[in-house]
Amino acid sequence: MMATTHVFAGLAAVAPVALVVPEFAGPLALGAVVGAIAPDFDLVLEHRRTLHFPVAGLVIATPLAAVALVATATFTVALAAVAFTAWLHAASDALGGGPEMDPWNDRTERAVYDHVRGRWIEPRRVVRYDGAPEDAILALSLAAPVLVIFDGWVTAVVAVGVPITVVYALLRRRLTAWTPDWLE
Repeated sequence: MMATTHVFAGLAAVAPVALVVPEFAGPLALGAVVGAIAPDFDLVLEHRRTLHFPVAGLVIATPLAAVALVATATFTVALAAVAFTAWLHAASDALGGGPEMDPWNDRTERAVYDHVRGRWIEPRRVVRYDGAPEDAILALSLAAPVLVIFDGWVTAVVAVGVPITVVYALLRRRLTAWTPDWLE
């Protein structure tokens, strides 16, 4: 899935909590954005293996959420949001295709690595590849409730992310032809 889909999903996931405790909307949103992006820092390493934890991530996120409930503070709430949305990112990558640049030509059966079982999870291809039309529709659908619940800088992030989502989805299949060989 696209980075914007992950960010909008993370924001949508914490939105109900922000409705209940609006004084923590900012830390929740910041944590959600950081957590939603963080797993993809492994693009320069072994993508979808080094920083993606689709199973173990929930084991980390659950106690952090409990800590945020018991010791509610800006830091604990933000940290719980980071952990939960990083797990959500990794887990949702299994719903997509593999990490290859051109999944319509060179399909792999590796979606995301499960460190607990020591094996790759097969792609479900509900979203065939990042930037696929269904990915754009999902991203835009997730952005809508975020715009209703959050305001301020979060609205700006979504306002910038929506056109990026649309343009990327429109150009996605052409991007591999424009990518230099050394990046593949």
